[in-house]
Amino acid sequence: MDGFLNLNKPQNFTSHDCVAKLRKILKTKKIGHGGTLDPLATGVLPIAIGKATRLLQFLPTQKAYQATIRFGIVTTTDDLEGDIISKKSATDLTLEKIIPYLQEFIGEIEQYPPAYSAIKKDGKKLYELARKGEIIDIPKRLVNITNIEVLSWQSGEFPELVLNIDCGSGTYIRSIARDLGEKLGKGATLASLNRTLSCGMRLENSYNFEDIIQGKETDNFSLINLDYPLQNLPSIYLGEDDTKRWNQGQKIVTEDEYSGEFYRTYNNLSEFMGISELKIDDTIKLFKPKVVLSS
Repeated sequence: MDGFLNLNKPQNFTSHDCVAKLRKILKTKKIGHGGTLDPLATGVLPIAIGKATRLLQFLPTQKAYQATIRFGIVTTTDDLEGDIISKKSATDLTLEKIIPYLQEFIGEIEQYPPAYSAIKKDGKKLYELARKGEIIDIPKRLVNITNIEVLSWQSGEFPELVLNIDCGSGTYIRSIARDLGEKLGKGATLASLNRTLSCGMRLENSYNFEDIIQGKETDNFSLINLDYPLQNLPSIYLGEDDTKRWNQGQKIVTEDEYSGEFYRTYNNLSEFMGISELKIDDTIKLFKPKVVLSS
């Protein structure tokens, strides 16, 4: 069983919980995921099964989220899972006041990750240090946010803003909620999060656990082909002799013009074999096998 699965992660499941449950459903041990989601969050959790686990690092990194931000409340974790630090009415807050600040989050920005996160500092995860009450000097990180769109606004004592956020890998939506609240002087926390795009997989094409169980029972279940999510990479096709050499781990010389680093690699029958890496040795261009799926 080799391929990818677009799982719609339910709330209150960790990414590790999902992998453990799928191992039982699919009766296979070699399963990994392509990007952690917090237990509170729902939505796309890319799953790699069998040989697909070796391809996770090559999947596209762009992500998209639907996020609900609640103003007037500040928590220890920057979402509703944490303890409340402060709570004050934000009835005077309007969408018109918020919109100008959203532009400050678009582009390449510096962001402080939440204290309760899986990022490691000195070999320990931040949430492990935070739970011990240790004071943590959290390093900033550069993240890229390409678009923020307002989906809805609900006024009230603790008003809520729903946003669609397109961003690169490593972006913390909890940090955006926290920082937006700080800029407005009201405080804010993330009330809910639904990932709609990850590793090229979209929410509308995802499956929940019930779908997968039913599909297995009716023999109406199949995985996504190994090369399908890798359309972000260019491709090369080898002749019969080069196919044999490549599968034996040998480098393939090319005189054609190529500019990328990694390539989907197909044999003389147009069958997907794995990933090649382009190397330039003096003036000679070589395709070096990076991931050989037959091995």
